Amino acid sequence: MNTRNIRFKSNRVRDIINLYHAELDQLYGSGEVDMFVLMLFEDFLGWDRVRMLLGKEQTIDQSDLLRFHWALEDLKRHRPIQHIIGHVDFCGCRIEVGPDVLIPRPETEEIVSWCIANANFSDSRPSIVDLCTGSGCIAIALKKAFPHSDVTAVDLSEAALNVARRNAKANGVEINFMQADVLSPDFALPASRYSLVISNPPYVLDSERSAMQRNVLDYDPPQALFVPDSNPLLFYQAIAAIANRSLAPDGMLVVEINKEFPDEICELFSKYGFSHVVHRDFRNLPRWITCKANQAEQPQKQNDSYHV
Repeated sequence: MNTRNIRFKSNRVRDIINLYHAELDQLYGSGEVDMFVLMLFEDFLGWDRVRMLLGKEQTIDQSDLLRFHWALEDLKRHRPIQHIIGHVDFCGCRIEVGPDVLIPRPETEEIVSWCIANANFSDSRPSIVDLCTGSGCIAIALKKAFPHSDVTAVDLSEAALNVARRNAKANGVEINFMQADVLSPDFALPASRYSLVISNPPYVLDSERSAMQRNVLDYDPPQALFVPDSNPLLFYQAIAAIANRSLAPDGMLVVEINKEFPDEICELFSKYGFSHVVHRDFRNLPRWITCKANQAEQPQKQNDSYHV
């Protein structure tokens, strides 16, 4: 590429920041552009916020300026910033992301943080299974938090599992990865009883596609997002059945949910003999459900006191 096509006034930090705001503020808003710029300076140059703010008159070399140019072009095409830098931080773990896996959301991180803070395993070596693992972020964070646990991570996509395997290796943890379809009637887990069954399954309705932002719709794998409008509880039905036959008597089931269907999902879990608690996220939206087995005779009502 001819560097004359780079539109920065100079290679000063100030001019880089100014062009990002000039070209992206209308797409994303000034606050989000500030976040993009900081993430890129951290990833490309190793600068923190203080150094970036104090170093606005400094210059960077031409090769780094070219990286900022391409990142700007990618952001104008709505490519997610996480794909540009290639990773996210999730519960203190560095997680590789790309087109084969769903980008972990803050809501999911909140759920896992809650599990880490509230898990009370009676077994000294608890068994944990993460269904629809994707990048492996949930399984890896739980293994880091509970190093004596046996963690199994399941996904249908071999491409996603390859990313998850790299993430496990990069974070220094051993995970049992399993390629399987949780929707299959023949699906079976390798162990008989699990202390924790956890999942962030696909739950976005096909009809919601038109309302979604391009940086999600064009770049996240659709199989990790969508379910048919005619069967919005498709994965919850499968997960409830799996947990019903695989959860230890004192174990816990944790699932991220579609905020539009908390009552329907609770009713489904009740039919499988689970008591349940609905938890609200930092936006005060119903975001996940925790279930206990064999307590259907005393079902719990929705309890916002569990909100982190």
